[in-house]
Amino acid sequence: MKLVSWNVNGLRACLGKGFLDFVAGSDADVICLQEVRALPTQVELDLPGWSVHWNPALRPGYSGTMLLTRVRTRAVFPGLGVADLDTEGRVLTAELDDVFLVTVYTPNVQRELTRLPYREQEWDPAFLRFVRTL
Repeated sequence: MKLVSWNVNGLRACLGKGFLDFVAGSDADVICLQEVRALPTQVELDLPGWSVHWNPALRPGYSGTMLLTRVRTRAVFPGLGVADLDTEGRVLTAELDDVFLVTVYTPNVQRELTRLPYREQEWDPAFLRFVRTL
């Protein structure tokens, strides 16, 4: 199975730079996208043969993850299952036949480390608990 992971830094901008051609020409089975920064209603994707799964942030134009799959998925589910941590659309999981595939856009701690306590005390432990449950 071939996997591709890409922080697109905004899917709408990436679409104008050949994203659809890349996907069509790739031989990937799954493409994981981070920092999508768009809602499904804001983007038209013409990707024959691909299933598209979104986990957008509640805040418009912010973070968000996406999975494009050409392989059968048993289930796809967003988030960590922690309401306070799932508003930014940072985690999207696909259950495949033999493996769980998680695409994640980990929160940045910021230059002044202002989000370090959030990462150390909330997000990182919750992500570790989530992965262990898989």
